[in-house]
Amino acid sequence: MKLEDILLGVLLRHPSTGYDLKKYLDTTGRFLRSNTQMSQVYRSLATMEERGWVTHDVETRVGAKDAKTYRVTDEGATIFLDRLKGEYHPPSRFEDPEFLARLSFAGFLEPGEVLSLVETELRARRDQVARYRFRDRSTVVETTLEHDAVLAAGVGEWSHRRGAAAVDAHLAACEDLRRRLLDGDWTFTDREAGPVAARQP
Repeated sequence: MKLEDILLGVLLRHPSTGYDLKKYLDTTGRFLRSNTQMSQVYRSLATMEERGWVTHDVETRVGAKDAKTYRVTDEGATIFLDRLKGEYHPPSRFEDPEFLARLSFAGFLEPGEVLSLVETELRARRDQVARYRFRDRSTVVETTLEHDAVLAAGVGEWSHRRGAAAVDAHLAACEDLRRRLLDGDWTFTDREAGPVAARQP
C-alpha cells in the first residue's frame, strides 16, 4: 500500500492531525513503512486534499500553532476501499509490508475477504518454499582477492537457514490467522495472565 492509502485508512478510523498520523507511523504503524518523514505526511495530505480525498478543519490553539484535523471525503473512502479490496499480488519478499498493511485495515473488510487475502499469501509462500528451499546454492568464486571459502560457505548456510526459519514462522502465523478466521476464535494466551480476549472498541 502507498503512504496515501495508509493515511486514508488511519483517517477513516479517526480524523487526525498530520502530527497524529506521523505518530501512528512511528508507533503502531512502524512495520507498514520505514522512516516516513513529517514532510512526506504533509505532502501526501496536500495531494489528497487537491484530489478531493480529504478535507480539513482548523482548530485554533491559544499559545500554540493552529492544528489542521483531516477527515476523509466520500470519494477518498471509495478510493481507499477499492485499493484495499483490490486483487492482492504477493510481493517477491514476504517481509515487504503489503500483506501486513492490508491486514492492519481488516476492520474495513468482510471476514471472507480477509480469509481470501491470507490464503493467497499462504499459496504464494508455499510455492516459494517448494521452488527455492532446496535449490543448489553452490557458487563459483574466481577472485584475485584473499577469500575464505569456508567462512563464506558457513555464513551463507547460516543466512539461508535464518531466512528459511523466518519464512516458516510467517507461514505458521498465517496458518494461525486462517484458523482463527474460520473458527472465529480471537482469544490469545498471555504467558503471565492466561487467556486474553481481543480488545473491543
